[in-house]
Order: sequence, then structure tokens, then C-alpha cells
Amino acid sequence: MGVDATPPSSFPPAAAGPGFLRKHAAKLVASAVITISIVYTLQKGGLKFFPDGGNFARVRWWTLPLYLVSIIVMSYFRAVRWRFLLRSIADIPTRRILAVSWIGFAAILLMPFRLGEFVRPFMIREKGKLSMSAATGTVLAERIVDGLFLSIVLAAALLAVPTVDPLPRTVVGLPVTVESVRASGFVMLGVFVVAFIVIAIFYFARGWAHRTTLAVFGLVSRSLGEKLAGFAERLADGLHAFGRGRDAAGFLFESSIYWLMNALGMWLLAWGCGVVHADGTSITLGETCALMGMLGVTILIPGPPGLLGTFQAGIYAAMTMYFPTAIVTGEGSAYVFLLYLTQLLWQVVAALIFLVGDRKALRALAQAETVDGAQSVA
Repeated sequence: MGVDATPPSSFPPAAAGPGFLRKHAAKLVASAVITISIVYTLQKGGLKFFPDGGNFARVRWWTLPLYLVSIIVMSYFRAVRWRFLLRSIADIPTRRILAVSWIGFAAILLMPFRLGEFVRPFMIREKGKLSMSAATGTVLAERIVDGLFLSIVLAAALLAVPTVDPLPRTVVGLPVTVESVRASGFVMLGVFVVAFIVIAIFYFARGWAHRTTLAVFGLVSRSLGEKLAGFAERLADGLHAFGRGRDAAGFLFESSIYWLMNALGMWLLAWGCGVVHADGTSITLGETCALMGMLGVTILIPGPPGLLGTFQAGIYAAMTMYFPTAIVTGEGSAYVFLLYLTQLLWQVVAALIFLVGDRKALRALAQAETVDGAQSVA
């Protein structure tokens, strides 16, 4: 496509060092173990990664291209809303933000243990204009706001949306209790509320927060206290946009569109795949929000490339609370397969749109893979 996603001066030559495979060998091995374990457990429990032909019998195939349209719209707003967080530091063209974001999203999806998280900050940085540390702070702040938003939606759905009665003891196909699945949703809310409060304190009362962190963790190690305080301060720097009313409103508005399109698309595809209750009624938007939220919980688990296994487990865990087992393992398996495959293919295609014909972007991605995440953020 020939989009110039990176100024010539933005990326220094890659530093010499061990290759990507050698550097992350332990993570890759652990990722493979997690993937195999999840896949084996799902298969043993009767859930399918590749549904039988009969599971597609009720699919309304015309909903699939509509779902793809919703993914494209969702991906656009997920990407370009970043400009509101960056604007307080540097004014970056929307096209460049879109290019870097779509490439970065694919890297997060395809690289194990979410190693792709630092690709976006590395590719967006500009010498003398936008540092790696500042860009990383905005990405981390974005993650916390997203986590808080999604966990609130999930908690509301778990409290307000009726479940099947009686609830199954365990998730279909998994040795996990339904009660623990529901509890994980509230734990997620608690974690992100605490995280948001912490970075807000570091933003509004940095000096006091820094001293308190050193006083508490300095009892164990002053070096540890300094590192934790520095990390929290970088997170807090990402909140600069929320001190500017228009930027804060713009980011929250476009984030709402992103999550709304995600929920509507998932609802449409579920309806199109014939996911219904025991009485034949269709899936509701509230139930879809629970599916979306539970998916958010499971993909927080660092592990497999492509989220293979964790993606499927999250959707199956949520469906168990609202639909009969026959639907979960039948039409539900077709839904999970199409949901996963469509999202995976789009993420790859979206990245290729900017990588094909753009040597700067391709070179920057290759360089980002050689950067140690911890060192690059420091």
C-alpha cells in the first residue's frame, strides 16, 4: 500500500544481540506448553476447535460479512483513539497512528506472552518528539482504562443478566467451576479499580506517592521501591490526556464506540450462528456483553500465540452460564470458530495492508522484535 508509517529518523539501527528465538526461548516453550494443555483439555471435554459440518447447519452466512464490517469499524476506533492520549505529548498524523496500531495489534495477537505489546510504542516513537517511555505510558494507561471499562460491563452483566437455572457445576468441557468463572469477573473489576486508583494517585500526588512507595517497598529493597515508583509514574504520565477535557472526552467517546461495535458484532454473529436458549429465544445483548467481558478475562492470561485456547475457553465459559450444553457444543462451537477465525484473519490482513510495500514499517517491526521489553520501557 506504500504508506509511510515511520519517519526516516525514527528508528535507529537494530542493536546487535541474541535473536528473537534465543532471547524468548523460555517464553516460547512455556507458551507451547500452555497451548497444548488448553487444547487437550478442551478436546477431552468434548469441545471442538474445528466443529462438525452439522454444527454449521443453522448459520445465516450473510451475517458473516456484516460481522467483518463491524470488526473493521471496531478496529479503526480502537486504533485512532490513541491520538487523544498522544496529543498531550506530540501531534501524530492519524494515518500513522492507524498504521502503527494495526501492525501492533497483529503483533500482540501473534506473539506469545503478549510480547507484541511494546511494538506500538517502539514504532510510534520519534527522536526529540516522542520518547519510548512516554509512548509506553500512554499504551499502559489505555490498557488500564480498557480493563476498567470492560470489567464494569462484565460485572454488571453477571449481576443483572439471568442465567440458566440451575447453573451447571462446571464449565462445559473444562475442569473449572462456573462459580469460579463468575468470581473471576469481579476479581478483574477489583484489580483494575485498584490499578486505576494507584496511577491516579501518582498523577495527582506524585511526590507523596513516590515517598510512600519507597517507605513501604524500601523495607525490602530500595532498588525495588525505585523501580515500582518509576513504573507507576510512567503509567501516570499516560493520563495527561485526562487533564484536557476535549482529549479525555474524545478518547472515552471513541472507546465507547469501539466496545459497542465489539458487542454488537458478537451479538450479530451469535444470532447468525443459531445460538439460542432452551426455549428457542435468541441470545440477548446483555448475554453478549458477558461473553465479551469473560473473553477479556481469559485473554489476560499470558500464553499462546494467536490466543489459541484461551480465546475459546473464555467464550465457552460464558456460554455455559446462559445456554444448554447441546447448544454450547453444537451451534456454539460454530460461533466460537467463526468468531475466532474472522478476528484472526482480519488482524493479519490489517497489518499486511501497511506492511506490504512499506519497507520502513517492516524494518521497524523487525527491530522491535529484537528490543528487550523491560529495557525499552526504562
